[in-house]
Amino acid sequence: QFISLLGPSGCGKTTLLRMIAGLAAPTSGTIQWRGHKPGTRPDIGFVFQEATLMPWASALANVVLPLKLKGMAHSESEQHAMAALERVGLADFAKAYPRELSGGMKMRVSIARSLVTKPSILLMDEPFGPLDAQTRQIMGNLLLELWSREKKAVLFVTHDLEEAIALSDRVVIMSSGPAATLIGDHVIDLARPRDAMDVRLDPAFHAVHKNIWEQLRREVLKTYQGGAV
Repeated sequence: QFISLLGPSGCGKTTLLRMIAGLAAPTSGTIQWRGHKPGTRPDIGFVFQEATLMPWASALANVVLPLKLKGMAHSESEQHAMAALERVGLADFAKAYPRELSGGMKMRVSIARSLVTKPSILLMDEPFGPLDAQTRQIMGNLLLELWSREKKAVLFVTHDLEEAIALSDRVVIMSSGPAATLIGDHVIDLARPRDAMDVRLDPAFHAVHKNIWEQLRREVLKTYQGGAV
């Protein structure tokens, strides 16, 4: 499934992703993914809000890195990395350095790097947040295409309700405040395949948006009214 996670600022959405990935420890309770604790499975991919590419390395070298860390032979790792770059439409830019790439292209390299290890779940922390509106639409369609082809589980953090509905099978809402909990789980029953822009013209999209926004709005207002706990 493709699940989007929404909530007011400060509700801990990113922290939740980091705990699932094993990059942060929960203060209580446990987290398991298919019977394993975070950090003990190699099949979790993480796409950060910033592309976090090595500026001194080419796009190909950035994508090769996770395979190199796993000990894969150089020739084999380059073959897999080129295939990943091709899947995101950047095979012709394999030798380009991050300074030579646009924001959307750098994010595509980051996505290719997260996919090259063939993870079974992909964690995405507002990956399109820094991009302009037009590039976000293009990246949304690229992600939908990759998801429909590879059928990976995706947990996608975003502040954009329209983006969440356009991409997802489910939209999960977190409450406000540092003691945030999951307070809403909305099924997005819109036909696939989808276009990230065209689906927003569907009357069913607006009905779903109205329903979710009523709940999300209450939580967002709490942060402005000092009601977050």
